[in-house]
Amino acid sequence: MFSVTILLLGMLLTVRGTGAQSVTQPNDHISVSEETSLELKCNYSSGNLYFFWYVQYPSQGLQLLLRYSSGPTLVNGIKGFEAELKKNETSFHLRKSSAHLGDSAVYFCAASDTVTE
Repeated sequence: MFSVTILLLGMLLTVRGTGAQSVTQPNDHISVSEETSLELKCNYSSGNLYFFWYVQYPSQGLQLLLRYSSGPTLVNGIKGFEAELKKNETSFHLRKSSAHLGDSAVYFCAASDTVTE
């Protein structure tokens, strides 16, 4: 059985408006066994923001996994990933029910007060 290594890079974000907001990822890396579930934590300070999860696979550019802008708080992304916005916990954690070796990558959580289509 292989181990899937997930690297996390927290991003500090300053958004326009009256005060600075921050997005943090409490773990800098996690390891999980293949075919087990994983959860990547992302917390934010406060506010009504747009949320994003990005991934960077080895030797590749940044890719958008999923984003939340409004509506239902459970968001389905690509490759079996999902995230749920929990405003009462100020969190937007990324989850996958079954990790695979190909999921080994660097993951980024980000937020913004505006989105350009």
